[in-house]
Amino acid sequence: MNRYKFVKPFKNMAKYIFVTGGVTSSLGKGIFAASLAKLLQARGYRVTIQKFDPYINVDPGTLNPYEHGECYVTEDGAETDLDLGHYERFLNTPTSQANNVTTGRVYQTVITKEREGAYLGKTVQVIPHITDEIKRRMLLLGQTGEFDIVITEIGGTVGDIEALPYIETLRQIRWELEEHDTLVCHLTLIPYLKSAKELKTKPTQHSVKELQTIGVRPDILVCRTEMEITDDMRKKLALFCNVDRDCVIQALDVNSIYAVPLEMQKEKADLTVLRKLHLSADKPIDLTKWNEFLDKVSNPKGEVRIGLIGKYIELQDAYKSIHEAFIHGGASNNVKVIVESVHSEHLDASNAHEMLGNLHGLLVAPGFGNRGIEGKIEAIKYARENKIPFFGICLGMQCAVIEFARNVLGMKGAHSTEMNPNTPHPVIDMMEAQKKIKNKGGTMRLGAYRCDLKKDTLALRLYGQEHISERHRHRFEFNNTYLEQFENAGMIASGKNPDNGLVEIVEIPANPFFIGVQYHPELKSTVDNPHPLFVGLVKAAIEFKGVLKPVVTKEKVEA
Repeated sequence: MNRYKFVKPFKNMAKYIFVTGGVTSSLGKGIFAASLAKLLQARGYRVTIQKFDPYINVDPGTLNPYEHGECYVTEDGAETDLDLGHYERFLNTPTSQANNVTTGRVYQTVITKEREGAYLGKTVQVIPHITDEIKRRMLLLGQTGEFDIVITEIGGTVGDIEALPYIETLRQIRWELEEHDTLVCHLTLIPYLKSAKELKTKPTQHSVKELQTIGVRPDILVCRTEMEITDDMRKKLALFCNVDRDCVIQALDVNSIYAVPLEMQKEKADLTVLRKLHLSADKPIDLTKWNEFLDKVSNPKGEVRIGLIGKYIELQDAYKSIHEAFIHGGASNNVKVIVESVHSEHLDASNAHEMLGNLHGLLVAPGFGNRGIEGKIEAIKYARENKIPFFGICLGMQCAVIEFARNVLGMKGAHSTEMNPNTPHPVIDMMEAQKKIKNKGGTMRLGAYRCDLKKDTLALRLYGQEHISERHRHRFEFNNTYLEQFENAGMIASGKNPDNGLVEIVEIPANPFFIGVQYHPELKSTVDNPHPLFVGLVKAAIEFKGVLKPVVTKEKVEA
């Protein structure tokens, strides 16, 4: 019997999997969701993943990286949670604005509709108005006919006040849809107490009890643990949490997030999900390329050290996509990339050789604001003068332009107007369209833009095609007033936007590998398609390693 009440049934309705979390945050709901999606995709199903975040920001675009890690940008220009990066890297399919929703966006929509008179004078409440808007967004991707399965990760932890509207919406959806059209996977923690020398299931039991109190019974328990769960523990969890015995899935800690799909396959998570959703598991799973990649990651034939010059290095999630892109680029070259983080605030001319001299390549990271800017510029100078493979992303590219202006063109005080509005040489300046904008959220140059590459350039050799599209997130650009001077002195614009002539890529042909890009290539690097710029940097670092003479520091001499 069809139980649709509030939701209009669609002919191509997908199956819905919801991933919730309990006990503690940072258990890895995003990695589990991506891993499960990968297994289902490998069995021939069309899968997408979406993230619902309980914070009131409309999007993470204005959040400091220390607060929420990196801001991931989609093809259509949405500023989203970093988990969407995991979704794309695992599935090799792009996400969109619809794949990330926040409480702020939900309330903004409802309040706008109320101001427009959409509710006909009714009192606007969490139930049904907020939950209906959440529901509409949760079911949206499944109603397009493009996907067989939609996995929804609900941010936060069960029991949090912020997450309650999402769990209530989940309860309503389960009541309205057919029994086998929805599934709830609850990710929880089985802690190991050293003093007792045993794993404890009580936190998981309480977490499930909390979820059931709200009216949602999990179908599958995914238990994060440092040690193997015994059969007796599985039976105990199944009994006290009211799930089937084979629905207690162990999620052991692993050395690489890319090993998680294989661990989930061992636990038969995909088969359990398909059985519960009444979907066929007849098609054999194909993880050939994934296994080949993981073998290269696990068994590298060498290693290179590449410096990541940034100001948020204390939090790895601030540069999450860059770190993952290095893993992809390293696997393509059969080497392990050891990323050595260098805080740009601690770098200057007096210690540049000591801090950078033993590296095989440098990447100057993106960012905003003046803090640490001079350290980035100093690192680029050191790379350029010593012909160390260099790669600059967004602000990193802009710093390369500033360094060249100061030290090659002799433009004293050259800078970006972001850092110094009164610079005598604004080689980096704000786009005209941005100068009248006052609101900060969602107003930058965002999403995919085209770029045409110049012939006989490093960029063209790396990409292997003249026309590309890359994702942007910035307000400031190369000032084309200075372009002729730069190119005459040896820094060329090897890539431009065909619509407005904005410089997208700069490089120095005299150096073996020196390239800066205005966009964010790390956002498009996946397991199946490592980004060519990262592949190229790692290859250049391997070649440079063969001619590098180790730096002898005072500490080494004393040792």
